[in-house]
Amino acid sequence: MKWLPLVLAFALGTASAADDISAQDIIRKAMDHYRGQTSYSEMTMVIHRPDWERSMTMRGWSEGDKKTLVRVTEPKKDAGNGTLSVDSNMWTYAPKINRVIKVPSSMMSQNWMGSDFSNKDISKDTAIIEDYDHSLLETREHEGLQVWVIESIPHEEAAVVWGREVLSVREDWVLLEQQFWDQDGELVKTLKAHEIREMGGRMTATRLRMAKVDTPNEWTEVRTEAVEYDLELPGNLFTLSNLRNPRQ
Repeated sequence: MKWLPLVLAFALGTASAADDISAQDIIRKAMDHYRGQTSYSEMTMVIHRPDWERSMTMRGWSEGDKKTLVRVTEPKKDAGNGTLSVDSNMWTYAPKINRVIKVPSSMMSQNWMGSDFSNKDISKDTAIIEDYDHSLLETREHEGLQVWVIESIPHEEAAVVWGREVLSVREDWVLLEQQFWDQDGELVKTLKAHEIREMGGRMTATRLRMAKVDTPNEWTEVRTEAVEYDLELPGNLFTLSNLRNPRQ
């Protein structure tokens, strides 16, 4: 039983560290967990409507807080469409018109490829960490793990769409839920983890569903089939040239 004191010491140390952490640090750790230093993922996006459903397979890469690239691989009619985000700037590429188009900031809240995710959602932007004030609303449990429920209010000068966001983060840094409230205090849409399992060496929300409150029978799911974290990525990956002419 020599190991028992060590286990208890570790458990007590973990609880103490968790109790001391700020709401902003919890958001930061959840974003770091989600993105890693770098990441590569293979996903399927399913867009569900009462009368139809369609899906796209995609590959995605991220680096740090500010670089994300998503490229559609199937179906054939959508293959090659890509979205690049660097330092809060976004560009899209459509092979059918062979053009790279910069997405204006006024369009960041618009739907991405007909889904319930916005352009900003797809960019996996981490601006919420610095552009919002964060406060702990409550703690609860999920599958035996502590969950922090955090309210995030944007700074007055921040160029954001939402009046506030409410995030639920589990103690293993998995984001369980993210609510988006408008400026009038109405809940507009919710991103919720429907499946969590170990993938890429860490617990990962492998099925994330975005649904709007006013259209409950419509939703979009991102299902992650494979993911790698903290891998070496090519230096030219997050460039307009690579967006137009993929080299990986």
